Amino acid sequence: MTAPAPIPPRVLTVAGSDSGGGAGIQADLKTMLALGTHGMSVLTVVTAQNSLGVQGAWELPADAVRAQYRSVVDDIGVQAVKTGMLSSAALVDTVAELLAGTGAPVVVDPVGVSKHGDALLAAEALDSVRTKLLPVATVATPNLDEVTQLTGVTVTDEPGMRRAAAEILSYGPRWVVIKGGHLPGEAVDLLTDGGEEHWFRAPRLDNRHTHGTGCTLASAIACGLARGQDVETAVRGAKEYVTGAIRAGFALGGGIGPVDHGWATRPAPASH
Repeated sequence: MTAPAPIPPRVLTVAGSDSGGGAGIQADLKTMLALGTHGMSVLTVVTAQNSLGVQGAWELPADAVRAQYRSVVDDIGVQAVKTGMLSSAALVDTVAELLAGTGAPVVVDPVGVSKHGDALLAAEALDSVRTKLLPVATVATPNLDEVTQLTGVTVTDEPGMRRAAAEILSYGPRWVVIKGGHLPGEAVDLLTDGGEEHWFRAPRLDNRHTHGTGCTLASAIACGLARGQDVETAVRGAKEYVTGAIRAGFALGGGIGPVDHGWATRPAPASH
């Protein structure tokens, strides 16, 4: 008799669908598979999206989001949750309430603007993100545009990242990763809980095919937390995974291509 297969850590993404497959739910599930976890999903928004941008978005009713969440969590259980695109105050409020009752670590990617500059969050939802969603986050992962949306702080250098972190932490997450990818020079991220501080640096890669980096980083952090890693270890591993995925990013369509979620699982090309 064969022994039953071990159950991998279970990670849930609550996010929008990217029909082009580079970001959103699709990026999250690819990341979760690549990092050895079982990915599950609660769909919040359906987008018509490709390498050129977002052509349309259709939000699901709060009841549909709540039903998906309860269905998964009550039967299968979850070791970590990642949130992405929650386009309205109603969805933010619904998801924050569900997370508050779950007891698993939560990674909040406060998605506000797409890689192409498309707005993905209604202005009136920002207050709900600040007052309802960020307080239930184990780790929040805003990029510099999202920092400005949420706090009004414009970051132009590393000391500014520290100020931005303090502002985000004032809303209640336990940790924040300020993603400095939009600054010139190295790709630098700051992880802090207001006491401890960790800087993660990687060379800036000459590759414009970076669609899905934010979703991928947040999902990779959630995978680490689901496996029982502490926050610093989870973020360090996620940064390494995303750096490799950016390095392997490829052209797709006529615009910005995706990172390569499967880069670490592929055999190296044979050398001649």
